[in-house]
Amino acid sequence: VQLQASGGGLVQAGDSLRLSCKTQGRTLDPYTMGWFRQAPGKEREFVGCVSWSTNAAWYSESVKGRFTISRDNADNTVYLQMNNLNLEDTAVYFCAANTRYGSDWARIATSYDYWGQGTQVTVSS
Repeated sequence: VQLQASGGGLVQAGDSLRLSCKTQGRTLDPYTMGWFRQAPGKEREFVGCVSWSTNAAWYSESVKGRFTISRDNADNTVYLQMNNLNLEDTAVYFCAANTRYGSDWARIATSYDYWGQGTQVTVSS
């Protein structure tokens, strides 16, 4: 199983980007699909995730109201729509699949057992 993340780029503050994460290989049935990010010199942090069974989504406080996670089951793809980007959103963004733990653990990176390669998002002023 591979997770292929794409869609990153260089944008200006206030712009929008949509990241994609496509699952390739066998079909996963995860508890949650998550997005994390890691800025230079910082730890990887939770951005948001979606429950595969209920489609409920959770977000970190720093992105709530600006970012939205959606999915296309037919295409095995999860999206992260990012609006009103700011300088603090600059990071490498990773998608991940959690097939072992329930949604109570969805904000924790170690709950995820499959990871994409990351895509760089750079926001300039």
